[in-house]
Amino acid sequence: MAAPNDTWSVRFSAAAEADFREIIAWTLEQFGDLQARVYAETLSSALEALTAGPTLAAVKARAEIGKQLFTLHTARKDRKGRHFVLFRVNADLEQRRIDVLRILHDSMDLQRHVPGDE
Repeated sequence: MAAPNDTWSVRFSAAAEADFREIIAWTLEQFGDLQARVYAETLSSALEALTAGPTLAAVKARAEIGKQLFTLHTARKDRKGRHFVLFRVNADLEQRRIDVLRILHDSMDLQRHVPGDE
């Protein structure tokens, strides 16, 4: 785990928050309460991992889909995940902030769902 001064802040866009809610609602409807809770924990674990910064081994630069975009797959340890966290690192590296833009299913064409430059 990162030392306190190595911790990055993680900020969620409204679209990312909506994605999280919709993913869990769909999982609840399709697979029930237990699986929805397990998957919410899996997604939360991936999002929490971002506090260690954008240099995690599982982070992938995605220049082919947009300027300064990165993804992190949500699969964690022995838990399966089918989503990517799409994020951008704040341009001011002194702020040490990651902006989560979307949480998208890994079968989606990510480029179609990338928000415009802010």
